[in-house]
Amino acid sequence: MTTGPACGEVATVMHVRCPDRLPEELYRQVLELLSGLSSVVQALPPSAALVELKGALRYHGTDTRRLGEVLRVRTNSRLGVDVRVGIGPSITVAATASAQIGPPGGVLAVAPGEAAEWLAPLAVEALHGIGPRQADALHDYGIHNVGLLAAVTPATVQRLLGGRAGRLAAERARGIDPRPVVPRALPASATVRHAFDRHTLDGAAVRAALLDLVVQLGLLLRGRSQAARALTLSLRFAGGTSWERTRRLVEPSAHEDDLRQLAYQLMDAAGLQRGRLTGLVLRGEDLVDAGQVAEQISLDDARESRLVAEQAADRIRAKFGDRAIGPAAVFRRAS
Repeated sequence: MTTGPACGEVATVMHVRCPDRLPEELYRQVLELLSGLSSVVQALPPSAALVELKGALRYHGTDTRRLGEVLRVRTNSRLGVDVRVGIGPSITVAATASAQIGPPGGVLAVAPGEAAEWLAPLAVEALHGIGPRQADALHDYGIHNVGLLAAVTPATVQRLLGGRAGRLAAERARGIDPRPVVPRALPASATVRHAFDRHTLDGAAVRAALLDLVVQLGLLLRGRSQAARALTLSLRFAGGTSWERTRRLVEPSAHEDDLRQLAYQLMDAAGLQRGRLTGLVLRGEDLVDAGQVAEQISLDDARESRLVAEQAADRIRAKFGDRAIGPAAVFRRAS
């Protein structure tokens, strides 16, 4: 389906779906490309986003489908990431449209006057906002597609799904969704994770995993020209319990030497005895532009040598890939 030429008659809400489990750094880069299309971008982490295209249409002098195609070309050529782009008159229609596109990617635009007709044959579970339990409840009453849901009175849908949920489902089945796209950026943080193959006691394996996370986080921050003011360490235990603690760095930093020392302090603060770990999460918090961080010359020759080695390692990874140097090689002497 295509859109008309006049801005007031076209669908201007774009919903973008990135591949599942897209690394956070690539997701942020996709958001940056979206910001090049429109100033109104709403991040929907971990892998989706909304864009309001009204101003973009006037600025770029083109139609919505063309903007979706331009986005796909840019994400493919610059990031190696394909996206699924749904465009509609509302968030519900645009998000439903993007979900109808098969992998690896594509663009589907639904015109305002055709939204209800386009939604009608879709299964109720395909309507954005309808969860599995709601779909099962509707199926029990013979409501299997969106057209049937739209034909049922709102009062009946409210009795089936509950007050607010039923009202929203009845409205969205008719293509009614007045919610605006609200500009929202990702939080100023960077996260890396490690999951253990089996329950693991604190020891060499855990310290090695934490060290690997420190290296990953340092690379991520330096690649984004950012520095962290604080670190948060989260521990996941067998049985579903967790522990989390945040500490601030003396100075904002993206250097592995600084991150490693604080990460080890956080691990020591956990006071693990016989806790069986299933995973670690290390997060750099309160990020700032690295250009705002004052670099002071240290009188510690060993530290200065490690910083020089870090720069050399970054150049090697940039040329030969992130796996060219492992954390053990970087920190063998430091740890």
